[in-house]
Amino acid sequence: MANRWLRPEVYPLFAAVGVVVGICGMQLIRNICFNPEVRVNKENRAAGVLDNFSEGEKYAEHFVRRYVRNKAPEIMPSINSFFTDPK
Repeated sequence: MANRWLRPEVYPLFAAVGVVVGICGMQLIRNICFNPEVRVNKENRAAGVLDNFSEGEKYAEHFVRRYVRNKAPEIMPSINSFFTDPK
């Protein structure tokens, strides 16, 4: 019975599902811990709506967004330039 799920053909599926679950978990933890609009404890919830623009901008301008901002939107630039640049 156990060999039915642990075949070598299923390993890539397990890896893909594991990566997706990891990404979802990371996003959930990021939103709960660092999102300025999420308030977990009772004192912060009682504060109401706050005008914390600097904290919201810090949350929105994270490392990945700052890194990708000045990059060209290409997945494989060398292959794209090989097929598009005339020689």
